[in-house]
Amino acid sequence: MTRINEAISIRVDGDIGVILANHPPVNALSHIVREGLVHAVEALCADAAVKAIVLACEGRTFFAGADITEFGKPKREPSLQQAIKALETAPKPIVAAIHGTALGGGFEVALGCHFRVMVPTAKVGLPEITLGLFAGAGGTQRLPRLIGPERALDYVLSGKPVSAAEAVAAGIVDAVIDDAPLAAGMRHARAIIDQKQSAVPVRDRTAKLAAAQADPAAFEAKAKALAPKAFGPLAAAANIASVRRSFTLPLDEALAEDAKANAELMAGPQSRALRHLFFAEREAAKLPHLPADTRPREIARVAVVGAGTMGGGIAMSFAAAGLPVVLIDATRDALDRGMDRIRANYASSVKRGSLSEARRNEQLALIQGTTDRKAAADVDLVVEAVFENMDVKVEIFRDLGALTQPGTILSSNTSALDVDAIAVASGRPQDFVGLHFFAPANVMKLLEVVKAAASSPETIATAMAVGRRIGKVPVLSGNCDGFIGNRILAKRSAAVERLLQQGALPQDIDRAMRGFGFPMGPLEINDMSGLDVGWSIRKRRGTPFPIADAICERGWFGQKTGRGYYLYEPGGRTPLPNPEVEALILDTSARLGIQRRPLSDEEIVDRALYPLINEAARVVVDGIALRPSDVDVTFANGFGWPRWRGGPLFHADLVGLPKVVERLTAFRADTDDPSLEPAPLLHELAAAGTTFAEWQKART
Repeated sequence: MTRINEAISIRVDGDIGVILANHPPVNALSHIVREGLVHAVEALCADAAVKAIVLACEGRTFFAGADITEFGKPKREPSLQQAIKALETAPKPIVAAIHGTALGGGFEVALGCHFRVMVPTAKVGLPEITLGLFAGAGGTQRLPRLIGPERALDYVLSGKPVSAAEAVAAGIVDAVIDDAPLAAGMRHARAIIDQKQSAVPVRDRTAKLAAAQADPAAFEAKAKALAPKAFGPLAAAANIASVRRSFTLPLDEALAEDAKANAELMAGPQSRALRHLFFAEREAAKLPHLPADTRPREIARVAVVGAGTMGGGIAMSFAAAGLPVVLIDATRDALDRGMDRIRANYASSVKRGSLSEARRNEQLALIQGTTDRKAAADVDLVVEAVFENMDVKVEIFRDLGALTQPGTILSSNTSALDVDAIAVASGRPQDFVGLHFFAPANVMKLLEVVKAAASSPETIATAMAVGRRIGKVPVLSGNCDGFIGNRILAKRSAAVERLLQQGALPQDIDRAMRGFGFPMGPLEINDMSGLDVGWSIRKRRGTPFPIADAICERGWFGQKTGRGYYLYEPGGRTPLPNPEVEALILDTSARLGIQRRPLSDEEIVDRALYPLINEAARVVVDGIALRPSDVDVTFANGFGWPRWRGGPLFHADLVGLPKVVERLTAFRADTDDPSLEPAPLLHELAAAGTTFAEWQKART
């Protein structure tokens, strides 16, 4: 073995040359790797004995992607494009032996090789759109040459990884070989030599482009259909334009245009927002207040108490991660309804094609139902998910605290109740933590891990770890009414009520918020969730909303009753204008002595979101959220905040904190709501000309 540098080594095995990368932890394509690849190719191509070359990686994965820590820094040659060109133009065939996850730049390296093989568990993909970018080192140019531009759009606009089985079926890779990665690559290289296969670079394979070149109509139709579902309008448009260049420009010209387009995206607000969330989600996993030697407990079996909609979704989340779940409810009828709902959810997933029948059967078999609470006695984690009633929860946890073994994690899915009171009721407050899932629990990514006063470091670490294990994005929250997300969201709800009184109709507010990027408007969401839920919380808090309360007093609770803020046709979910609610809104404004006026979409968005930002600043200072970026992670993963806008506090930094303070001050002047007074931290940062991001960085 000859070392090219610290990351790249080469050797010759008979007539096959081997390039081996070892750059822990994930073989990121940093400068030392790129430079080593170029020199390794040169060295092996200069060896007359070598007839083919295998490119493989040690460790747990093939090149996992570009080194994201180099984003925004001065570029150092060789660039990734130059390293790939060295592979592609090599006079000897090069086989990429892929294992682990070859994503982004790692997949682009594989596309630069003449042949590609995967082990069965490997995945490839181009996830750059999730960072507001596209695969600018040739992924969007070479992939269409293998599978056609229209099929390539599916992969570049979704950013989802592709399994080995799908990759070989699509023609992305040449073979799937069940062997060690290097051995698989060596086997394929031997076949190439023995069969005297020629090394045709992907750049020269143009047959798959011919149809789009002759008539791009199908491509344009596919692009139009997929663009609205992608990660931000700028990145979607740029990805589509880049794939379009694959069949309208020679490859080198297309790559040059790609470089300019990606540089513009990199500097733009949408990519900055998406990259902010990428790092923020990783930062949220760090808990600096826990002792360094804290280790999570092993979780092998789970109990979920409550077989309603939330409980069933939570059980499905654990089953999807391979964890056996016992689902407990007080009555057989409630349990049967819950299990039927779970089966229906799985059936829908199978029908959509998002879950195979085999996986459905495996996951369903992991969920066992019972009416006997004693079934929780031998589990490692209990999640209570009954309705929001403190007396009921206290009774359940008094029982569970006695039933379960010491060390069993006890948790409540409460969305707003005092977790300290519930923890004390359990008799084992050190083992207690809040686990606030979001509906639908088997789909939504956010998990608020709510620390009770006595929660042990081990309990918190276990809750965070199990959240990641089941595919959630866990965020640690302190204990207060509403925790991070719902406490902050309550200020938007109050602002929306004011907007209705001041001049807006439900469709005006929802249209403006969708225009900002939310997938649904707040009143559409309220109708979908059930207006009685918020009504109950407002009555508990003593915070009346004249319009919302009047709607609920009429028994109009949204979709489930056929009318709420909107009307719904029988069995339908499409919101239609509700003339009776519009009349109620006008009457309420008149009764309150409010002169209604036209409100622009921009003003609606400002009045809805700036109070939310203001409360977020208080939540950070109060220590309910550990850091500003945790607020952004919470809203991006649990409340529909458009990822390409980065989160509430990233958005505040982007528009400028002085403007936020100015607008809040104006809003406070025309209302009697003291919560609209700009938070002290907002005043402080605006006066200093700094940002939440800088404030957080100074405290890290």
